[in-house]
Amino acid sequence: MEKLNFPNYKLLLKNRENKPYIFDRVRKKWLLCTPEEWVRVHCVHYLIETLGYPASWMRIEQELKIYNTRKRFDLAVVDAAMKPHILVECKAPSVTLDQKSFDQITRYNLVLKCPYLMVSNGLNHYFCKMNPEENQLVFIKGLPAYNKTL
Repeated sequence: MEKLNFPNYKLLLKNRENKPYIFDRVRKKWLLCTPEEWVRVHCVHYLIETLGYPASWMRIEQELKIYNTRKRFDLAVVDAAMKPHILVECKAPSVTLDQKSFDQITRYNLVLKCPYLMVSNGLNHYFCKMNPEENQLVFIKGLPAYNKTL
């Protein structure tokens, strides 16, 4: 798999029937290692190992309803009160992050109302804070660490 713009994490990989699999430490299962899954697992490790969020606060590929349609978000982190805190949209490294990527995450955030957003294709990462008064995104240098949110 392609080298991503994340610190080096110890990831569990294996081959089964000539296909690559990666272990998801949150869902505790082996998943087919697609390019998007490769990015998602790195984002999970980034949130846990670099920023210090508890793995038990992660929500992965859960369903939400938007205007009578069912969607699945890639990754969310809840806070101590179990309210959504960070929403992450993962794309394959080959996908250019453009306005459609930001439209998608902001659509999902209409329901979740996370104060922080991250959009990543593993090579480029964008971090945003929601400005609720003006209902717009403000780009920031990075997400707050777990110990800064207490």
